[in-house]
Amino acid sequence: MFGSSKKQKSKTSNNSKPITASSNALNSLVQGTFIEGKINASSDIRIDGTIKGELKCDTKVIIGATGSVEGIVRCKNAVIEGRFEGTLVVQELLNIRETAKVTGEVGYGKLVVQSGAVISGSYKVAGEGSNGSFKAKDTKKLVSNAKSDLQKIAGKTQHSHS
Repeated sequence: MFGSSKKQKSKTSNNSKPITASSNALNSLVQGTFIEGKINASSDIRIDGTIKGELKCDTKVIIGATGSVEGIVRCKNAVIEGRFEGTLVVQELLNIRETAKVTGEVGYGKLVVQSGAVISGSYKVAGEGSNGSFKAKDTKKLVSNAKSDLQKIAGKTQHSHS
């Protein structure tokens, strides 16, 4: 008598829909955790630890104040409070907070930079002259042009002090 009801409950739970990420699901990488490699996330991800590699997120990436990412990040929206170095492609809104340090090649839909944030590298509106897509090869050209411009400026500065 009891065994049959347990089997019935088990069948019901096995026939349920597969678990999918809800819109408010959040992946979290806590401080002190280090991941190296390639990560794909279909829901928001918060990074308070360290990632070295490639991260693709269908929604929002949050790099907390203790978080650090080195590599390539592609996402829909991003909030940066910690450190980022590499290539960052944000389709919609990129919010760089006052505690952030962002270095590299950055493409975005909209950009908010709070006072106190440290940013360096090349920044380009995704879609500007590229039909809505930001391509890494575009940033390589920007970076190489910026380096050659800096070398020219440095050369002029050294000559003017002589």
